[in-house]
Amino acid sequence: MSEFDRWEGRYSAPGYIFGEEPNYFLAACKPLLPTAGRALAVADGEGRNGVWLAEQGLDTLSIDFSPKGQEKARALAARRGVALAVEQADVHAWAYPEGAFDVVAEIFTQFSDPGQRAMKWAGMKSALKPGGLLIIQGYTPKQLTYGTGGPKELDHLYTRDMLEAEFAGWRDVRIAEEELVMHEGPAHSGMSAVINFTARKP
Repeated sequence: MSEFDRWEGRYSAPGYIFGEEPNYFLAACKPLLPTAGRALAVADGEGRNGVWLAEQGLDTLSIDFSPKGQEKARALAARRGVALAVEQADVHAWAYPEGAFDVVAEIFTQFSDPGQRAMKWAGMKSALKPGGLLIIQGYTPKQLTYGTGGPKELDHLYTRDMLEAEFAGWRDVRIAEEELVMHEGPAHSGMSAVINFTARKP
């Protein structure tokens, strides 16, 4: 089964597989957000994070390659009464507009292999304005022992060394690893090992 078909199948399930509320770490980054500007939600799936960014007053674009997920994202935005731009895109090959966004958020997009991740992160870097805020949360290798979500491939997971090397020279870098019980829909539920990252583009 292709990655596209796998996600189309997952998002065809009734309800929202990651819930309708934003990722807890993204929500905790609220004090770092600008009061206005443009935000990009990368691989936003059913839209919970893009909708939340729109609710914070940001002009938000939600990109994902799954039409089924994006149907749910549009429906969630409508129920919440916010405008959310939605574009179907392969986040590895999308033409990221240079210097277009004040905020770029990538929350649990670890379907990318190392080569794909390099393309995705290069695009995300390019898309941020100087001084723009980058927000990333992902699973660490220890997640493989919990098995409560995320990929099964070690090289898809994020480490402190990886993030420090990739974003060397960025400003206000904050990295924190934690283990906690997550309750973000049926697909993210149970004890989890995650890494949280924020930084500003130089």
